[in-house]
Amino acid sequence: MITIDVSEVGDDRSLHLLLARELDFPEFYGMNWDAFWDAITGLVSIPDRVRFLGWDRLAAGVPGGAAMLRRVLDDYQATYRPEFVAEYN
Repeated sequence: MITIDVSEVGDDRSLHLLLARELDFPEFYGMNWDAFWDAITGLVSIPDRVRFLGWDRLAAGVPGGAAMLRRVLDDYQATYRPEFVAEYN
């Protein structure tokens, strides 16, 4: 399991930078949701459980980014890894 604190994220760019660092994405990561999908489905192996701390703050401050992150991870679980669990605390 990995825990990612998203409580201090203030914009989409900061969210992508945090995700790239915490999930060990390659330097050429494109900093958008298509690139995020490509990274988690073919470039890196993410843990079976990812816990996001400060989710309510992220959802309030960066609602579009929070919604997209949740949607992409839901699609990832449904398409590739039914055992994957994301926790939004």
